[in-house]
Amino acid sequence: MTGNAWEISVCRDGDDFGRLAGEWTELHRRCPTATPFQSHSWLHSWWTSYGSPGRLRVVLVRRAGRLVAAAPLRLVPGPVPLLTHLGGEITDFSDVLVDGDPHAASGPAAEAMGALTAALHRLARTAVIDLREVRDGAAAQRVYADWPGPRHRMDDSVCMELPALPIDGLVARLPSARAQRARSKLRRLDRLGIEERAVPAAEVPEALRGLLRLHQRQWADRGVNPEHLTPRFQEHLQRAVGAMVASGDAMVTEFRLDGDLVAADLTLLSPLLSGGYLYGADPRLRSSKADVATLLLRNGARESSAAGRGTLSLLRGREPYKSHWRPEPAVSARLLLSTRRTAPGLLLRAGCAEARHRAADALRDRDWVRRLRRLGG
Repeated sequence: MTGNAWEISVCRDGDDFGRLAGEWTELHRRCPTATPFQSHSWLHSWWTSYGSPGRLRVVLVRRAGRLVAAAPLRLVPGPVPLLTHLGGEITDFSDVLVDGDPHAASGPAAEAMGALTAALHRLARTAVIDLREVRDGAAAQRVYADWPGPRHRMDDSVCMELPALPIDGLVARLPSARAQRARSKLRRLDRLGIEERAVPAAEVPEALRGLLRLHQRQWADRGVNPEHLTPRFQEHLQRAVGAMVASGDAMVTEFRLDGDLVAADLTLLSPLLSGGYLYGADPRLRSSKADVATLLLRNGARESSAAGRGTLSLLRGREPYKSHWRPEPAVSARLLLSTRRTAPGLLLRAGCAEARHRAADALRDRDWVRRLRRLGG
């Protein structure tokens, strides 16, 4: 579709999406709210490993031949057809892309956001748009604010975030007793002499195999995420992360003790933030009394502070080890968008999601669970 110099199209073919790499990467660089999960390397690799033929729906907005906005979506058929983000469950943040500040009141970026919102509204005539894990300040928040039809917003996952300070600065934020314990852990790491090495792009596939082996050993008998053990997840990481390391969107670090690989970490990078995505650690580090969380955080803090990033994200989840460093919770949003025609589907989707949230909250009440078990539930 063209008009007023706009060209709006929907990419439905994976090979065509692959050929967008150059201009998509340029747009990703020009979008100040983008995270590494919106990079072409991550999204196209995910589609290659997880996508279903015929369901790709990538909205592209060009002006005078230049890509100025995009929404990476896929169709999920069902009683309530959905358009949701590429990346699925293994992606911590979803968003759309725009050339410039997505929250500008006027100017080229505001116009591009308007064109993208109009294009999404047309697609919503036949499917509810369901955007998960949208950060505060993300470009998709502007789409939601300007949406001309029915919409619904609810909380999604909680991410834990720290300021991008060197490790000494993070320790200084802690209460005195906790800071003293943290310094003791850091001194212990120094005495052990664990060596750190940033893995070059050419060695990333082999390094990720080692990381996943350690990840499996680390979580043995403790409920590892089964997806992390699948061939398709390994293939996706190797395909995506090698390119992301080469472009500066990711960093893989190996940690060695007496020459042996004892830990490995994958951190995703953007000007906005750095986030520890996945790590693996040899259980023998525990017998050496090495605190793995402190080891990884020191490495991430060094990188994020040196690069001038604003946030050191611990990504999704409230695991106890994260709380030791006094991070701030950041609640991502789930945005549901429809037209009047598809509004019943939006209401149904929202109602089901809210019911699941209430059920999950009830299960967190341990006293309630114990009472139910006593009754034979």
